[in-house]
Amino acid sequence: MNRDTISFDVDDRGVATITVDRPEQLNALTVETLEAIEDALDEAADRDARALVIAGAGDEAFVAGADISYMVEMSTPEAQAYAELGHRVADAIESFPAPTVAAIDGYAFGGGCELALACDLRVAAESAVLGQTEIDLGIIPGWGGTQRLPALVGDEVARRLIFLGERIDAAEAAEVGFVGEVVADEAFDDRIDELAGELAAKPTTALRAAKEALNAAGEGAAATGHALERRAWAGLFGTHDQREGMRAFLEKREPEFE
Repeated sequence: MNRDTISFDVDDRGVATITVDRPEQLNALTVETLEAIEDALDEAADRDARALVIAGAGDEAFVAGADISYMVEMSTPEAQAYAELGHRVADAIESFPAPTVAAIDGYAFGGGCELALACDLRVAAESAVLGQTEIDLGIIPGWGGTQRLPALVGDEVARRLIFLGERIDAAEAAEVGFVGEVVADEAFDDRIDELAGELAAKPTTALRAAKEALNAAGEGAAATGHALERRAWAGLFGTHDQREGMRAFLEKREPEFE
């Protein structure tokens, strides 16, 4: 496993923690980072982790999204491969055999939100800010956001968040059902540790059965939606609006969409 962009640990309670460790880049996700997360998920499963925490290093971000400097010039086939990788990681989190917790401390945008949506539980620090912000880059959520977000918050809220690219604070995220719990910043790490410990202490066979049963709800329709999302996301690469949106972001200016 490449340890340069993540850290990984399993403690004596059986709690595994995967931390995206690129704080200077606000933990933005590269191909290397996604592949490292995928490897860590496999290792956590092999070590029979009883609970899993996904976190981000530093004080500013959980995961601020995918690496836009990497995506800006991608072709449609390259975007399709990137979408497949992102979906594979999110699906691996969703199907992980133990309960998973997204520890959202700081910014969670785009692909960062999609990793959180794939977790079983989402806990946010009071200062966290969340958003499916892809629309302002000329694209859409491409790692499951169009499917998991409406299932969590309802159709109308999901459409507003995705169509407008709104950024919402932790309190509003809890109000609409995006996160299940908001914790004071100073108590955040302790609460994540406490919750993960509570989950790890539960009967693992029963928890696995409960998770499998819960995930089975709407599974057929979701699979079709995820496939459509991947195709739609990749098809936007090479368009004027995708190139302009991402270049404007990198150049710190307002985009001029067609």
